[in-house]
Amino acid sequence: MNIAQYLDSTYLKTPEQSGISHEETLQIDKKLAQEAIDNGIFAVMIRPDYVAEIKKYIQERNSNVVVGTVIGFHEGTYSVEEKLAEASKAIEDGADELDFVINYSAYLQGNTDLVKEEFVKCTKLALEHHKIAKWIIEIAALTNEQIGDLTKDISNWAEENFSADDLSHIFVKSSTGFYETKDGKPNGATFEGIRIMLDNAGKLPVKAAGGVRTPEDAEKMITMGVKRIGTSSALALITNKSSSGGY
Repeated sequence: MNIAQYLDSTYLKTPEQSGISHEETLQIDKKLAQEAIDNGIFAVMIRPDYVAEIKKYIQERNSNVVVGTVIGFHEGTYSVEEKLAEASKAIEDGADELDFVINYSAYLQGNTDLVKEEFVKCTKLALEHHKIAKWIIEIAALTNEQIGDLTKDISNWAEENFSADDLSHIFVKSSTGFYETKDGKPNGATFEGIRIMLDNAGKLPVKAAGGVRTPEDAEKMITMGVKRIGTSSALALITNKSSSGGY
């Protein structure tokens, strides 16, 4: 199985989080992009501040590697207006895909109208600019029932507000990789969580992010039905190595 075509090679630490400079972070992103170019990895997933430079780097090498970025990251509690502004800037900078963190805190508090509003408005913006929209639901923060309910709600909102042709461009995604769990609980994709998402996503594709650390796990996720995998260890996975990375 050629798993490279399913992979989003990911680096999402800010310079402050990693204790390095902007330029050093940019060099990490460029290395990620070059690995993707050299190995047929589908996409690189990076912070918004680096989209313009990495898009230029990829274009200068006549590559079709996709550039994705995160919006409202990582808590998801940005206002609708803030998410729209951040997404607009990312689109202007050349992002091909926008991974929005859904406001799962508002959802858990019962403010479904707000969550639906951000989903519809932000997805509309992405689709109008011919971009892919992915919605991160942070499954580690949810019970199994809540994973199913939120995934199903996103699927229903998508079918109610967008055309059938649009649905393949709207993903439900498992995790940010930054959620802090307790008692050693996984903070990324699990087979159980992904199965629940797949069972409730309807016509929407599913992205498994975080926690996929061996080629066998990646192949199992793909066989289950996921269309994309977010990982900080893309090169290790396609060279048949296991990863101890956190995402």
